[in-house]
Amino acid sequence: MAGDLQFSWELSGSGWVTYRIADGASEHATHIGYCTDALADLLYAMTGLYGDSSGERFSFDREPMETRWLLRRQEADVTIDVFEFPDGGTSWGSPDETGGTLLWSSTQPRSVLCHAVKEAAEAVLREHGEDGYQEKWMLHPFPVAALQDLRRLHRRDDDCRHEQCRTDPEDR
Repeated sequence: MAGDLQFSWELSGSGWVTYRIADGASEHATHIGYCTDALADLLYAMTGLYGDSSGERFSFDREPMETRWLLRRQEADVTIDVFEFPDGGTSWGSPDETGGTLLWSSTQPRSVLCHAVKEAAEAVLREHGEDGYQEKWMLHPFPVAALQDLRRLHRRDDDCRHEQCRTDPEDR
């Protein structure tokens, strides 16, 4: 159901995060490791939805598995397909978009998806700060620039129903 989207991103230990995405009809949650700059990849994929591209793709390393998100934009909506590949060593970067097992799928307004991801990243920053994030995630700093880009694009291009997005002058 569009508009009921929930997304969370929680550091669950040194070098591990648990994310959860749910749309009112189904949900998907998994743990991913720090071998990639996962939060930055997620945020930059969201910012890519504001450009000319019809879609974005990014992957999370789950040692040894790969979880790959495919985002296909269709006017104001985004179809989200999350696939799992059993061996990231062979699937990582492969052109086979759907060769994995479909774990979760939903279609959401871009404004709803990007707002949910933005809020989750902001919650991580509030809870841990940049230094605390770096200490827990280890290989990569908190992606401040990616979050700022998403905030700016979301406020500029989406008619977000949340008061904070309509009135907060930060990053405009």
